[in-house]
Amino acid sequence: MLPTDSEENTRKMSETGRDSSLVAVVLAAGKGTRMKSNRAKMLHTLCGVPMVNYAISAINSLLPERLMVVVGHQADEVRAVLPEDAEPVLQRQQLGTGDAVRVALEGVGDGEGTLLVVNGDGPIISDRTLGELVYRHRSAAVGATVLAAELPDPSGLGRVEEDAGVVRIVEERDATEAERGNNLVNLGLYAFELSEIRWALGELSSENEQGELYLTDALEIIGRKSRAVTYRLKDLEEANLVNDRAQLARAEEILRRRILDAHMKEGVTVRDPVSTHIEATVEIGRDTVVLPGTFLRGGTKIGSDCVIGPSSDLMDTTVGDGALVEHSVGRGAMVGAGASVGPYAYLRPGTVLMEGSKVGAYCEVKNTTVGKGSKVPHLSYMGDARIGEGVNIGAGTITANYDGKNKSRTEIGDGAFTGVNTNLIAPVVIGDGAYLGAGSVVNKDIPAGKMAVGAPARVIRDAPGNVSDAEDENAGRPQFETEG
Repeated sequence: MLPTDSEENTRKMSETGRDSSLVAVVLAAGKGTRMKSNRAKMLHTLCGVPMVNYAISAINSLLPERLMVVVGHQADEVRAVLPEDAEPVLQRQQLGTGDAVRVALEGVGDGEGTLLVVNGDGPIISDRTLGELVYRHRSAAVGATVLAAELPDPSGLGRVEEDAGVVRIVEERDATEAERGNNLVNLGLYAFELSEIRWALGELSSENEQGELYLTDALEIIGRKSRAVTYRLKDLEEANLVNDRAQLARAEEILRRRILDAHMKEGVTVRDPVSTHIEATVEIGRDTVVLPGTFLRGGTKIGSDCVIGPSSDLMDTTVGDGALVEHSVGRGAMVGAGASVGPYAYLRPGTVLMEGSKVGAYCEVKNTTVGKGSKVPHLSYMGDARIGEGVNIGAGTITANYDGKNKSRTEIGDGAFTGVNTNLIAPVVIGDGAYLGAGSVVNKDIPAGKMAVGAPARVIRDAPGNVSDAEDENAGRPQFETEG
């Protein structure tokens, strides 16, 4: 935002540290029919963030005394995605942008100041541009200022006509051939003097094809009384408004590139930006390498010195320093420092991989803790389990955790070993250092330090490498007797 002089700044800042002479309104009540969607346009996301929240974030940098969001179509759903510092205002009937601003101002006192109005479908707009708009408006001492852009292709947008302090917006469908040749377009962002806009809203007429009150008409009304002006957009990339799916895709590409650039400036290597998608809420530490085809989404947090990808998809997943996640999917999982995941592993919610552990090829893990240094190398399913430290899970081992009604847990002690194709029928406890032979079906607890084989598995002797008097932490639970 361009600075004003220090005396003016001091005068306008309230005790809360906000600009007491600035009120902001985001228009987010419309359906967005051109989106061809069952969802309100404002609920469509760009890089994981609802469209309307980009405008709110840009406005918040200006520290307005109040920031209101006018909601209407699917009001409850739109309210649910708004940040806490945005105040929703309900427009019960969608009677146009002029009516939306009127509804918002019903809750604002009669004081003086500046009203900033921003359409919620302009997610690329920057806080700098909004700050410049407000500053230029105040400096010009006019009743209204509209942000305009001169575009090579103005198709679909209202044209801005300016003459001797009067600004008129002509919608493309109503424009003459000469007016359509005008490339100066309206972007739906305005700064008004509060006293002027209150008066102008009372002068609006709904005698038009849509039967609505148009905020654009207020510009002409104000201009004829006290002068209205335009402010030209400097960065035309910010003129990307979203009215349909194609424009949504273009806006997302711009935001995606900005996000990748920001990460790379902070020391993250992105091998192929064209095929890499990182949402706005993701955090990544320096010296991490993100390989092609990777999607990082939601609240995902990646540490330093990691390798993510290729073709990994992580959502709401935390990855510790120095970890590797390749060709794998994570949903609400935690991957410890130095851990290794993949290729082709699926980490479901509740998965916790401790430091230096491994989940390898074609494994699925759900609601399970894999202890420090433990390995689930390949072709296994671990669900509702706790795996201790230094455990080796043989290929094809599964925890049968569901009996058709209840899900039960499996406990595997430190240093245990399961052979290939072992079935663990939960609830079951495998003691520290226990050893399960290939193809075993375990439906009872195995004491610490013992070897069990067969279907159903029976304890036959001490486990290899374990002392015979290993401590049995499962005393009191049903256990196998050793064969004589």
